[in-house]
Amino acid sequence: MMDEELSEAVKKCLKILEENIDIISDLEFTLEDEKENDLVPDLELHNLYDMTEDVAASAKLKRAESNFMRRKSEDFQQ
Repeated sequence: MMDEELSEAVKKCLKILEENIDIISDLEFTLEDEKENDLVPDLELHNLYDMTEDVAASAKLKRAESNFMRRKSEDFQQ
């Protein structure tokens, strides 16, 4: 009986996590982004391009992490 209740509790937790993983990921990304919002004087154009590429790469990594966690939670539910 206890194992069944634990199993149901875990399933409920995974469902809540799955429903909110994008929100959690976005919050984490926003908080990290705010930490990195320091103004840098006298930037050259090539520095801005490099920064843009870094931001795009970071966003891709965050999306990949989020997708990986979603797949892992789906695997765990099965």
